[in-house]
Amino acid sequence: MPAKKLTRFERARLIGARALQLSMGAKPLVKVSDSIDPIDIATMELKQNKIPLDINRG
Repeated sequence: MPAKKLTRFERARLIGARALQLSMGAKPLVKVSDSIDPIDIATMELKQNKIPLDINRG
């Protein structure tokens, strides 16, 4: 069964949760410049499918 497309709410939740982790000191999983916003990093991780979070639609 192929993965479903993320809704805008799931996308916002994933980016927000990952941005919080990054702002608390988590290491980025993508290559970034020195001064970049955690939300931008989280968005880059999501676009590259490297975000370490899952969606439970149960």
